[in-house]
Amino acid sequence: MRTGLLCLLFCLLAGVTRADDGLAALAKQPRWHALLHINPGATLRDRHRSYVDDDNFFLAEHGADDPLAELRASVAALREPGAERCRFPARYRFIATSLGWHDPQPFAHCADYLQWRASVHAKRAVLVFPAAYLNSPSSMFGHTLLRLDQGEDSAVWLSWAVNFGAMTSEQDNSLFYMYRGLAGGYPGQFNLVPYLKKIQEYSHMESRDMWEYSLDLNQAQIDWIIDHLWELKEINFDYYFFDENCSFRLLELIEVARPGTGVLDELRFAELPVNTVRSLDQRGLITERHYRPSKQVELEAFSEGLSADERSLARALADDPGLADSDAFRAYPAERRALMAQTAYRYVRFVHRKEDRSEAVAGQSFALLRLISTLPAVAPPRATGKAPPESGHGSQMIAAAAGQLGGDDFGEFSYRLTYHDLLDNSLGFPEGAQIQGLGLTVRSTESGAPELEELQLVGIRSFSPRDQFAKPLSWYVEGGLERAWAGRRRLVRYLQGGAGASWRYGGWQPYLLASARAENNSEFSEVVTPGGGGEAGMLYHAGRWQWQLSTAGHYFTNDVYRHRSRLAVQYALSQQQGLRAQVEREGWRGGDDTEFKLQWRWYYD
Repeated sequence: MRTGLLCLLFCLLAGVTRADDGLAALAKQPRWHALLHINPGATLRDRHRSYVDDDNFFLAEHGADDPLAELRASVAALREPGAERCRFPARYRFIATSLGWHDPQPFAHCADYLQWRASVHAKRAVLVFPAAYLNSPSSMFGHTLLRLDQGEDSAVWLSWAVNFGAMTSEQDNSLFYMYRGLAGGYPGQFNLVPYLKKIQEYSHMESRDMWEYSLDLNQAQIDWIIDHLWELKEINFDYYFFDENCSFRLLELIEVARPGTGVLDELRFAELPVNTVRSLDQRGLITERHYRPSKQVELEAFSEGLSADERSLARALADDPGLADSDAFRAYPAERRALMAQTAYRYVRFVHRKEDRSEAVAGQSFALLRLISTLPAVAPPRATGKAPPESGHGSQMIAAAAGQLGGDDFGEFSYRLTYHDLLDNSLGFPEGAQIQGLGLTVRSTESGAPELEELQLVGIRSFSPRDQFAKPLSWYVEGGLERAWAGRRRLVRYLQGGAGASWRYGGWQPYLLASARAENNSEFSEVVTPGGGGEAGMLYHAGRWQWQLSTAGHYFTNDVYRHRSRLAVQYALSQQQGLRAQVEREGWRGGDDTEFKLQWRWYYD
């Protein structure tokens, strides 16, 4: 009798041990880690624990740190129908499949989930990349979101958009957003909205090109994403502007759909949207691309099809549709009149896109549409020549240079965390745009030890050319530490910025800017010395060649005057390498110095 009881007890203990061993192995599965958003080491924060910063997401007390404890709690909570099963359909699917549970209607009691699931269904997943928008700090590097299409041929305005973003308030200004975004001061959440709203926001309102990438995900994998999105409703994550951002979180969803892709295996100091596209492309997850030009690009395509006189007449026609009866307009062939009328109509729609429709604007639009209807149909010009963003150079850069300043030779090493300047290879980047962050340059001369030459915290420039149809503001802001003359070349702290205009004539782009500078200089008596001045320059692009000629000067309130002139040229040796030469002359009251530098640059992700 005693022997039988001991055998029974041993069998029970052995069964419990085997079951526990099975759960331990299951808790190590990539999909379970993906469902819990466990950091595999992709970022330095929260290594090997969950990125989710919300207790409501976990069933175990230490579930964020212990995948096995969370699995045990989930098995206990989801075994029988109840509220927890309704909250975690993707978890239930994983556990039920792994442990062989058989329930023909596991969510029959989950009315809210079933109603939501009936409205959110998809047969195709598309990664969408709205291009960089420098006038918004949250979008200056671009953005990524996921589109869920109901079918291969379904209209995209019926699709859903999956977006991850910081939970900001309307009172947050741009500088405050940047600070809190860098410091992790915002929570981030996933949200699901009609894709039509995103088209209106990005393409129409912000005039941003959009690239759409169909993903190699089958129906079952797409269903994993949708079920998991239900689990993430109103669940908070930490949001960091550079790494744990919109693009990074979408990669986590891809891991839920296809565990083991490796998209989160590498350590990331910055996760830019373009790097997300490259990561998916390199792993064969992108099957096709589609370019959706912004309304501004479409307008430019129409405008470029006109001669200078026709552009002027189209612009006047937009203000006064009655000019359609003028001799000047009727002198053109019907096809040219049709193209001018289409251009005028698109201009009216573009320039008033952010306003409530007024009676006057509605009247203009109707008159132009009526004119268009009387003219031959013309095929809209295609916006061509755009290279996809992932075709550009890497977002990080290291460089080695040699040169001469005055009579001293020097060698130089530079590193830039991100992203692109005006002389880098422009393939895949917005023209006339520069976004630089965390750039470091160390210089060594024959007569001295290596010294910090420059530490650029931020350097943003937006040179959008003006024409008859668009009058954008060109502007720049930059700040950090740099060597400047003040009795001798010394390291100064500065912040400067300005605004003005630029134009385009073929490959040439001249610009004029008024600017202001605030400088902290140990040679100056004031802690911060302000100054004002301006900058004039010319950009030129021709294939692999990029040229810039510029001169800038500032007059400070302590009667110090300083100016710099520069001629720089870069040749793209390849997608990831460039050779740059520049001559720079710095002048001040009573003296000047000339510097020549030849630099090799290597770009990488």
